[in-house]
Amino acid sequence: MSSTKGENKQKIYSLIGIGIGPFNLGLAALVHPIPELSSVFFDQKEKFDWHPGLMLDNATLQVPFLADLVTMADPTNEFSFLNYLKKRRRIYKFYIKEDFFLLRKEYNAYCQWVASKLDACKFSRKVIAVTYENGLYVVTVLNTITARTKLYYARKIVLGTGTTPHMPKFLNMASSPRIIHSSQYLHYRKQIDTCECVSIIGSGQSAAEIFRDQLPKRIHRNELKWFTRSPYFFPLESGAKFTLEFTSPEYTDHFYDLPYDTRLRLLSEQSGLYKGIDEDLINEIYNMLYEGSLEEEPLKVEIRSNMKLESISDMGTGELELKFKHRELNKELNTFSHFVILATGYSYKEPEFLNGINDRIQRFKSGRFLVQRNYTIDKNQSEVFVQNAELHTHGLATPDLGMGAYRNSCIINQIAGKEIYSVEKRIAFQEFGLCGTSVSLTQ
Repeated sequence: MSSTKGENKQKIYSLIGIGIGPFNLGLAALVHPIPELSSVFFDQKEKFDWHPGLMLDNATLQVPFLADLVTMADPTNEFSFLNYLKKRRRIYKFYIKEDFFLLRKEYNAYCQWVASKLDACKFSRKVIAVTYENGLYVVTVLNTITARTKLYYARKIVLGTGTTPHMPKFLNMASSPRIIHSSQYLHYRKQIDTCECVSIIGSGQSAAEIFRDQLPKRIHRNELKWFTRSPYFFPLESGAKFTLEFTSPEYTDHFYDLPYDTRLRLLSEQSGLYKGIDEDLINEIYNMLYEGSLEEEPLKVEIRSNMKLESISDMGTGELELKFKHRELNKELNTFSHFVILATGYSYKEPEFLNGINDRIQRFKSGRFLVQRNYTIDKNQSEVFVQNAELHTHGLATPDLGMGAYRNSCIINQIAGKEIYSVEKRIAFQEFGLCGTSVSLTQ
């Protein structure tokens, strides 16, 4: 590996974004028309590709098209979804379709279009180190194509490395090539389709989409099993308008001011607000099962709730043994499958390159980032920003695509030192706390 430094000639950027998912891509698009802010964004992937393993043909976003990369911050921005449609001569087709919810593959194509228009977005670039020297953040970047490294300098850093697939810890001891995370589904679908028995673990949107995709192929032929530890397969509750206000700035303020333990308890109680299944999809699955039950052949489908997965063992015979415990009956169930798909969600994994600036980062006793209300984690509360790593401090708005433009507006205004994008202070009709009371963040 060779290195190119040239420290004295390096440009000093206003900000460097690390990771190019939807949130940092939206930030790049909103920074683009601001001449006084210079920026560069890095991602180790070859191109923008959002959850390619779950890009099912009929899968949609769970937020309206207005939750694109820029519209909620600046409806006139050239990188809006409507402008994308106009440039592609598809805006009338979309208008006639009369549907607020984008197909996931259409959203991905839109984001790829935006990324291709932004010179600040650099792909095949892996950040391998970040240090702090002479008042600047020094970012070491490896070009994965040329194997050359280069140093970049910035006054601010925005971490957008995103979440990673969460797998049960016991799989470190019992892994198998026939056990995958739902994020890999399409990469293995041909192999899965040939298996006699397939099991899906989880009760969220991804699990339901995979179940729906497999059901027509298996309903009377091969076995399909669906297990969840939840007491039932619950619908996403965010369709109610007062519930949607839980992603408002006012609720974020309220949630942020709560004691640490209270926030964690609330997140577990609010899982149905951001982890459930689209109600139309649940109904579609039920209708498919109902139609299948009209046939004389028995359904080869098993659906169980309250099932906590405790282990998976490869029997060496082509079968996997799954051991569950029923959470209400406290009894065990053993079952067998030829392929297991774990729709067990995602969790934030702190990137290793932060080790170089660990002394500048504030944390809770638990080790989690102590994220300030302005989305910073550094000791000066003004230099290192995070995207989608603040669920434990900011609540439900954190992963919501619709609030990405709001957070980016806040970040840009702070970096610029003035209001570039107007930020709504109040959008909710309801009150979430008692006027004039506040609990300081001291945990």
